[in-house]
Amino acid sequence: MPQWSQLAARAKPGPRTQVVLQRAAQLGSLFRLLVLLKALVGLYRHVYAYGFVGTSKQIYGAFRNIFVRIMLRMPSARVQIAKELAKTRAELSAKIAPKTLPPGVELEDVRELPEKGRDIEWLRREWSNMAKLDRGDLSAGRVSGAVYHGGDDLNVVINEAMSNFIVSNPLHPDVFPGVRRMEAELVSMVLKLFHGENGAGTTTSGGTESILMSCKAHRDWARAVKGVSAPEMIIPSTAHAAFWKASQYFKIKLHVVPVHPRTRKADVTKMKRFINPNTIMLVGSAPNFPDGIVDPIEDLAALARKYKTGLHVDCCLGSFIISFAQRAGYSDGLPKFDFSVPGVTAISCDTHKYAFCPKGSSIIMYNSPAMRRYQYYVMTDWAGGVYASPSMAGSRPGSIIAGAWAVVNTYGVEGYTQSAKDIIGAARHFKDQLQKRFQDDLFVIGDPLLSVVAFGSDSLNIYAVGDRMSKKGWHLNPLNKPAGLHMAFTKLTATSVDQLLDDLAECIAAEKKEPESGGNLVALYGVGQTAVGPHVVGKVAEMFLDTLYE
Repeated sequence: MPQWSQLAARAKPGPRTQVVLQRAAQLGSLFRLLVLLKALVGLYRHVYAYGFVGTSKQIYGAFRNIFVRIMLRMPSARVQIAKELAKTRAELSAKIAPKTLPPGVELEDVRELPEKGRDIEWLRREWSNMAKLDRGDLSAGRVSGAVYHGGDDLNVVINEAMSNFIVSNPLHPDVFPGVRRMEAELVSMVLKLFHGENGAGTTTSGGTESILMSCKAHRDWARAVKGVSAPEMIIPSTAHAAFWKASQYFKIKLHVVPVHPRTRKADVTKMKRFINPNTIMLVGSAPNFPDGIVDPIEDLAALARKYKTGLHVDCCLGSFIISFAQRAGYSDGLPKFDFSVPGVTAISCDTHKYAFCPKGSSIIMYNSPAMRRYQYYVMTDWAGGVYASPSMAGSRPGSIIAGAWAVVNTYGVEGYTQSAKDIIGAARHFKDQLQKRFQDDLFVIGDPLLSVVAFGSDSLNIYAVGDRMSKKGWHLNPLNKPAGLHMAFTKLTATSVDQLLDDLAECIAAEKKEPESGGNLVALYGVGQTAVGPHVVGKVAEMFLDTLYE
């Protein structure tokens, strides 16, 4: 029987095996070195962009969040939070999905398919009672945004257009050639408004989808043209929430850069520090949703050209207001913002806002047909045949396209110019009065030039003011960072400015006399300012969404 020493000698690798093992070890060391180098490069870029102070704050914030999560999981905290959330859930249900109907409203609770179909008279009774559930009179002009026209004359046009194409689906252009034609014409008209004669675009279901599609297109473009496998985008902190959603959906690293504290515009100098070889796009708004400020698009475009990256201009809110501002005589202070600026690669425009089209209508535009192709999804080897769609959806309602096409043809340049004049004029009057009549109590956030005016207060709880305005029937948008309220003026609200100012004066006087502490905005946004705020408010938001389906 061989000795152990003899067996060991026989098992000893030969010269060739030793060489292979040495090279494998060298490759392993090289791989670990590359991983370490990649981590160091990433760390350097992060510290360079955010600075030592910013990085330190992020580290502190991360540890604080861990500590808060641990504290919230302690039995005593969990019991208290569960109790408060249950109370909030009950309040949400009572407000959004009440179990008892208001006087004069009779509705059947339909939770299952009826055994036999209902007749049209039953449906009409239900519709009539459903309409009575609406809170507030929209025609009174007390709602910020939401309904941008609301006129019966335009609704007649929309209803007739949509009813003529109610079963149509753009997924089948050979079956519905008229819808295909209307969609192409609608996109072409909007492109020309934004000086995109050589560009291309598609319709989408709304601003969020338009932004999602742009982010997806820029990601795929950067991967195909620049070889970017770890995409990053840079946005100002006032950009729309859809960019955060796109970051999560499409695995794009997001850099959120604080805006200038006084002007509320994108800080181009700070944004420049975040650019690196993985940057696929920059973002600017015209205007942004929170405070209606137009970012310096020309400066952002210069950065995009220099570093050969994309630039998305979010005109979802601006839509047909900013594109008609100059014609309406309000070009003072407005920078260039569209495809007339070299370097702009994509623009989103919500036609269901200030173009007054039916809800579910938006346009995403690109500076070239080649750029638009990166938005498409094409599958050539599917068992069901070749599948191709221009956007997120497969089937789409052609009726909405027909309604949008009808509206823009009804209004025309003259109609949109007059609307821009009325709406911007109302917003300018409101801003002017805030700065004069309320200068001791309120301040205007930034210098808004279009339809949205945001304001805050150094001496009052602005959310308490918002709660008081709600009791008077006004629906103002609450803001965060900084705390504030905004009014997005529309065709309906353009004639209500003086009443808005008078009611605001009464609410401020009442708040000075007896500060309010128990309103909905105070409760929700007040806790949002605390360390546990983001965790608790997130739960409340989820409960709100759950309540919608009760």
